[in-house]
Amino acid sequence: MAGKPLRVMAFGVGAFTQGVLQILKSDGANVSTYLTRDYAHYSPSLAGKTYLPEVYPDPCKLLQKKNIDFVIPMSIDWLETNWAREFLSLGIPIFSPYGEGMKLERDRDFAKKLCRKYKIPFPKAYVAKNRLEADQILHAYPSAYVIKNPLCSPTSPVHTILCETIDDTKSWLDNLDYAEGVFLQEYVGRAEAGHIALVSGGEIYSLVTDQEYKRAFDGNMGIVAGAPLGGLVEQDPNDKYGLAKALLHPLLPWFRETGFHGPVQVTAARRNDRWQVLEYNVRIGVTSGPMILRMLENPLEVLWNTVNNRKLDILFKKNVHFGCSVTLAGYGYPFTEVTGPQLPVHAPDKFTCDVWWNEVAADENGNLFATGHRIADVVALADKMESAIEKAYQNIAKIRCLSSYYRTDIGKSLWPPGNE
Repeated sequence: MAGKPLRVMAFGVGAFTQGVLQILKSDGANVSTYLTRDYAHYSPSLAGKTYLPEVYPDPCKLLQKKNIDFVIPMSIDWLETNWAREFLSLGIPIFSPYGEGMKLERDRDFAKKLCRKYKIPFPKAYVAKNRLEADQILHAYPSAYVIKNPLCSPTSPVHTILCETIDDTKSWLDNLDYAEGVFLQEYVGRAEAGHIALVSGGEIYSLVTDQEYKRAFDGNMGIVAGAPLGGLVEQDPNDKYGLAKALLHPLLPWFRETGFHGPVQVTAARRNDRWQVLEYNVRIGVTSGPMILRMLENPLEVLWNTVNNRKLDILFKKNVHFGCSVTLAGYGYPFTEVTGPQLPVHAPDKFTCDVWWNEVAADENGNLFATGHRIADVVALADKMESAIEKAYQNIAKIRCLSSYYRTDIGKSLWPPGNE
């Protein structure tokens, strides 16, 4: 892009932040990070300068001092901070909707009602304020339910619990924190997929169809982890699988009415030959985001035009139609209350794809140590899905850390979209 380099600041930590910023840096941006959590600080520092909240409790003065051109929040929790109102008053463009647009992800019942208004398929769902109401709902409408927090947040008292039978659901209702109530969404099967698009200038621009491997272990076994253990993406500007047509385009009047501009992701399940919304997100995805930006010829230009609500000219690279991301998980994951020592991470061989570090740190000699439960995301792109998967696995095998593991079956189930 002509003129001075755009100054981009991320609000975030970890591999997702490093990946997004490193790609934008390669496209000419001047990048930095305002660290929003107390872990995974090393990796963003590899892309650009980082700033601690202990030093800058309020990032607003920092944003002004550094003349930041636009901000990329990696999570929606920035809107709940005590400095959010001041931040919005600065008028700095944000790669995120806010106001009513943010409610599409933040408030699950709002999303359900919006789907009802625009005749978008959505599983039966109910909000219960307490255990008594939850029992009454299960008695009146017996089914297996996915249990979620009514308000989506990284610090929610209830994280997604996927129950596949009525008895599973009954068992869990005894073991929930009802501080914010619970959102009970009818379980509609494992045939999940997602679609990610940008909304800008009053139009929807499809990017990719994706699949996240959310369960902790091979064979889609174990609990739904706090973040996916892997993912696949396919360039899909023409909406090959029909997710955008069924679940995003009916919202276009609402997008225009609210001035929504930014990323939007819909996750859906296919049942009885019909896609149904599971949830919406207003981010480009922890696993999918860096893959999407790598697929674009002009990622910085696309984001700059999106934050300014302009028409987009999205140029995809011709030789990278597919992407695969595999996460190397550390000691104790996904049971994050189980902790271990700071184990050494060895990666002596040269990587041939992107490796974005997560909860690691380096000593004075540059040696890496695991400091948490997720060590790295290994991301490969190729012209064929099989090639992207093969390259990702070739590279993740080059990393060694005691007691670490990764799923070995990414791409062997759930793909193509609509498959269980």
